[in-house]
Amino acid sequence: LLLIGDSGVGKSCLLLRFADDTYSGTYIATIGVDFKIRTIQIGGKVIKLQIWDTAGQDRFRTITSSYYRGANGIIIVYDVTNRDSFNNVQMWIKEIESYASEGVCRLLVGNKCDLTSKKVVDYNTGNQLADSFSVSFLETSAKNATNVEQAFQ
Repeated sequence: LLLIGDSGVGKSCLLLRFADDTYSGTYIATIGVDFKIRTIQIGGKVIKLQIWDTAGQDRFRTITSSYYRGANGIIIVYDVTNRDSFNNVQMWIKEIESYASEGVCRLLVGNKCDLTSKKVVDYNTGNQLADSFSVSFLETSAKNATNVEQAFQ
């Protein structure tokens, strides 16, 4: 699985919540690529997930294009309190179309849904964008673990 999206949207926090069930409110930019492994069970089958966390900052992004090719699933993350990160989803989807295998599973995730008073992208807007690209959609919170397990399954 590959996590992509703008810098600061919570990709690393989602990964930490899913892989280690931890959360840190301190922001540290990912340089290049990081990854974690977690074994899960789906339908009686044991599946070992290798989840790659990519840098959102432009200066590190060229490193990540090679990671698209081997991905079985890609999670595009935006921050529901940051309109620019939502507006950039289209650019991230174009990257998937350019670099990833055809027919790769894709999920759009609106993260930080716990920050309701700061929310600038509502659920319906996110869901409509996902529908327009034929992508599944979830809102998550790495802070309180809302829909994190579902996002990675």
